[in-house]
Amino acid sequence: MITLHLPLAFELLMGKTPMELFKAGGAVMWPVLLVSFLGLTVVVERLIFIVRENAHRDHELVEKMLEKVENRDVEGSVTLGKQSKDFVARVLVYALSNKDISLSNAFIRASNQELARFQQGLATLDTVITAAPLLGLLGTVTGMMRTFGSLGAGGDIASKAGSITGGVAEALIATACGLFIAVSALFPFNYLNARLEEARHEVEDVSNALELIISKSEAGNSVRK
Repeated sequence: MITLHLPLAFELLMGKTPMELFKAGGAVMWPVLLVSFLGLTVVVERLIFIVRENAHRDHELVEKMLEKVENRDVEGSVTLGKQSKDFVARVLVYALSNKDISLSNAFIRASNQELARFQQGLATLDTVITAAPLLGLLGTVTGMMRTFGSLGAGGDIASKAGSITGGVAEALIATACGLFIAVSALFPFNYLNARLEEARHEVEDVSNALELIISKSEAGNSVRK
């Protein structure tokens, strides 16, 4: 029965405006719409954040800061780093400013704070990717319930063709929208995760370089003594 009405359902969907498709998708389209707006907001905000952070990156300045530390000019390194908006430079500034208390703990605290900025919104986007197809599946269930309700009510099926195809259309629209949102959000989600890992590697690389410089300096002091 349902298979016979699928072509008719597709035919009814063709040529409809987005608003008409939204209405045909049933009540579940409202939470689907909410999820899509939430995902879009997070993606736009995170991409703006990444563009801004990339623009502030200054690899040469970070290298100059490390060179000053190697030359035992810690104050000069801190002063230089305060002039930059580079997140790696901020980590170095905080760590070097608290080196007399605990350099390693200061570096870990500063790096965690900076990396947390890159993680913002990822949990929300992950929820959108998970929830969107589930809401689409819910729309499929409600659409099929509507279709089977029409078939089980008895009477002439031809007279109920509109109700039957309407239920099938509801299922198709909800499923398609849910999958489209999930797939669309998956690509920026993976990109943002990759950018987070890249930032983590950048911080770890600077941490290793700073540790080597300090170890070298301490070894030099021990030899002179």
